[in-house]
Amino acid sequence: MKTAIVWFKTDLRVFDNETLIKAVAQSEQLLPVYCFDDAHFEATSFGFEKTGSYRAQFLLESLQDLDANLRKIGSGLLILRGKPEEEIPKLVAQYKAQKVFAKREVAYEEKQTEKKVQEALFKLRCELETYSTSTLYHAEDLPFSIKDIPDVFTVFRKKTEQDATIRPVFEAPLAITSPEIPPLQLPTLKELGLKLTKIDKRAAIQFKGGETEALNRLNYYFFETKQLSVYKETRNGMVGADYSSKFSAWLANGCISPRAIYDQIKKYETINGANESTYWLVFELLWRDFFRFMFKKYQTKFFLYSGIKPDKPNTKEANEKALKQWINGTTESDFINANMLELQQTGFMSNRGRQNVASYFCNELHMDWRIGAAYFESQLIDYDVCSNWGNWAYLAGVGNDPRKHRYFNIEKQAKDYDKDSSFRKLWL
Repeated sequence: MKTAIVWFKTDLRVFDNETLIKAVAQSEQLLPVYCFDDAHFEATSFGFEKTGSYRAQFLLESLQDLDANLRKIGSGLLILRGKPEEEIPKLVAQYKAQKVFAKREVAYEEKQTEKKVQEALFKLRCELETYSTSTLYHAEDLPFSIKDIPDVFTVFRKKTEQDATIRPVFEAPLAITSPEIPPLQLPTLKELGLKLTKIDKRAAIQFKGGETEALNRLNYYFFETKQLSVYKETRNGMVGADYSSKFSAWLANGCISPRAIYDQIKKYETINGANESTYWLVFELLWRDFFRFMFKKYQTKFFLYSGIKPDKPNTKEANEKALKQWINGTTESDFINANMLELQQTGFMSNRGRQNVASYFCNELHMDWRIGAAYFESQLIDYDVCSNWGNWAYLAGVGNDPRKHRYFNIEKQAKDYDKDSSFRKLWL
């Protein structure tokens, strides 16, 4: 096959990227492309920007790094703006491409876009070939079909760990033949309709986008500091860069794959020994898989107020004042306020914080959980559609939680996880 296009989305890496490897193997020349989808830079039905400044900044850095890594092997990244279903077919016609390779999607909007692109390409006699590149376990290797995946994480985890294996990683291609690709031309934040928001210097970590940074962070967290060996004990921390791996932003943008992390965990265990902490990071990667597979199973249901449990009788109030107080960190709870200010001013929040502010939103404010999820979508650097909406539905009691109504005692949580108030002092 002469010319093919690789359409990068949330898989912004060259190492362990099956889509890229298969495209290189099947074509004489390759055109790597990223499309800034107009729909990602509009306001959602909940009134928030779909992509906020923090995440957009991280994305731009990730694309810059991807372009640099592609140029090292003879290629580069072409940037498009508009609707993928219009822009990609134009490129196919221009380069007479016979195939477009892309990452396979599972969430509703992403699937719709994929379908529109496929239909437009079909008219040009061009095929869209997709690969599943976001999970630790491949969907085809699971011990159950998608429709039969257990709705309870523990059941899913035990059976998967027992009966499925994790595939090996794909090495990065050594060379790519491409037509001449002009120097990278990224839109500015202003052109995307956003203002530059500086990340507060109190941030737990100063995230920087890109595969290079992802691999640096992995090397630092595993081999330089050996923090992986104490991950389970420290992961509920709230202050500083090293209480948790902080891989989430790079994982969400696909700057690193779960399998690449797993591969390095195994290497780490050979050198430094395995323990509960080294396993626990794999356990957390399994949660990511679980939510992604749940989205494959339930499709649009995770975006409905009733979630996947239509029998749940929860209240839904719209309270503009309470919403503003929650967003701006002016509620009656100093613990909630500190977490919400951290999110507002850095684009990040600890896992412990996320669970508490979501529980507070659903159980104390009795508001439509989807508003909270949409605000997170706008603010979080590490926004991942499945993890975000899956976790919010879980805490709202309309998702995968086997317990009928999970309720966080915020005061107790503050005492347990911010004993000396160091987190609250930092942000208040």
